[in-house]
Amino acid sequence: MIDTYGRTYYQKAIVDPLLPIFSFISPTMITFCGIVAGISILPLLSIKYTLLAFVMLLFSGFLDTLDGSMARFKNQTTPFGAALDIIGDRMVEFSVIVGLYLYQPEIRSLNCLLMLGSILLCITSFLIVGIFTQNNTEKSFHYSPGIIERGEAFIFFSIMILFPSTFSIVSTIFISLVLITTLIRLWQFKQSYNSYTEERSNFGFLALRKPRD
Repeated sequence: MIDTYGRTYYQKAIVDPLLPIFSFISPTMITFCGIVAGISILPLLSIKYTLLAFVMLLFSGFLDTLDGSMARFKNQTTPFGAALDIIGDRMVEFSVIVGLYLYQPEIRSLNCLLMLGSILLCITSFLIVGIFTQNNTEKSFHYSPGIIERGEAFIFFSIMILFPSTFSIVSTIFISLVLITTLIRLWQFKQSYNSYTEERSNFGFLALRKPRD
């Protein structure tokens, strides 16, 4: 929800002013740096460098918002760039969760496994809905909003990193909201598809009707 309702203000206040300054950097390089920063969270958490891991999480998230904007600014949007961005997001999320597990593997294994599973289901629903829905956004594909988006995930990750004692309850809430997001997205897609089918059916019926004499 943060991405959907707050992105415009963040974009205008922080991202847009930086685009001309850093226009010499390619969008692909920005994406790559964001992935590297995100992956570094795994070893940092394994040695309990929580503050540095948090900083790298913020840096990775910032670069993730910058790369797509830079691609649009330089008119260099490509399907490969969109695919790399999606894959990079999953790599970062995987690294964060594995890092959280390595911080206290003896008590965190089940919740970390459930977090990975819930994200797998959620991103699958996101991609499936995107495939079958016409894109009317500035992104390279249809963006289906939900309760848990990138911004909310980073907030949950930040809390789990900075306050290790809250991991159990915060991760449980995260898992629940991600699964709810998946169900809501599928329900909305079903409602949208039913409406589209009904409209086509009504249009076909009207088209077949003969004018009265």
